[in-house]
Amino acid sequence: MQPDLNALAVFALVAEERSFRAAAGRMGVTRSAVSQTMKRLEETLGIALVRRTTRSVSLTEAGERLYAEIAPAIADMRAAIETTGDLRGRPRGQLRLAVSSIAERFLSGSFLATFAEANPEVQIDITVTDEEFDIVAEGYDAGVRLGEVIEQDMIAVSVAGDERQLAVCAPAYRDRFGAPSHPRELAGHRCIGWRRAPKVAPYRWEFAENGKEFSVAVASEITTNDMALMIKLAIAGAGITFGMEESFRPSIDRGELVPVLQDYCPRFAGFYLYYPSRRNVAPKLRALVDHLRRLR
Repeated sequence: MQPDLNALAVFALVAEERSFRAAAGRMGVTRSAVSQTMKRLEETLGIALVRRTTRSVSLTEAGERLYAEIAPAIADMRAAIETTGDLRGRPRGQLRLAVSSIAERFLSGSFLATFAEANPEVQIDITVTDEEFDIVAEGYDAGVRLGEVIEQDMIAVSVAGDERQLAVCAPAYRDRFGAPSHPRELAGHRCIGWRRAPKVAPYRWEFAENGKEFSVAVASEITTNDMALMIKLAIAGAGITFGMEESFRPSIDRGELVPVLQDYCPRFAGFYLYYPSRRNVAPKLRALVDHLRRLR
């Protein structure tokens, strides 16, 4: 016996929300109806797809595998329904985005505010995250990341031009301890590092010399996952820090920070809005792409 498509759609919502109650809310049905549908689907397949406790829902190995297989098709069907349901192509509905915390230009208030004003029927749901994951499997419409980490099967639209990373410090720190003349001298300096998650190794600072790229694992006195805190600490004279030039630019322009090691900081391809290659792009996502292209 083959499971019906409605049951698979219910399962996809449960997998996205990790909650029977939230999935029921999105469909406008009762939690009991979702539970019964899931029970019938698991009986039809002869295997458990979710683990349920009083507080949480998680996927079994079989559930993870099934969701990974059906998520792209479910996303395509949703996009097709949105497009077909609005013949005028009016952008509407929830637009879910996963955006890197250092995509400064995209996250600027003016870009998102003007898009929201021009598309009042679109509800923008932004998750600012530096985790790398499958945006389709997690139910996002699009993401914003550095071009070098985007999968080749995605459609990518440039957010801005080339970017570069810089090492910076406060003028007071430079005057007191001097500025390193080569990245290898960072070992003798106080450094403020970045770590995207508690159990992940700190980011290695990336440089280039004579066309060859290399990285430095600095021994940071302070490490955090918050770029805003890194900037505050650097301005306060706590040491040298490293990150995207766009993040430091306001502080550099105000004279609060000064670049060091600029000769070893090359430019590279910047941030891109990316989304799955589909025949039917939802009007809400198309509107975002068009807005981005107009304002670049």
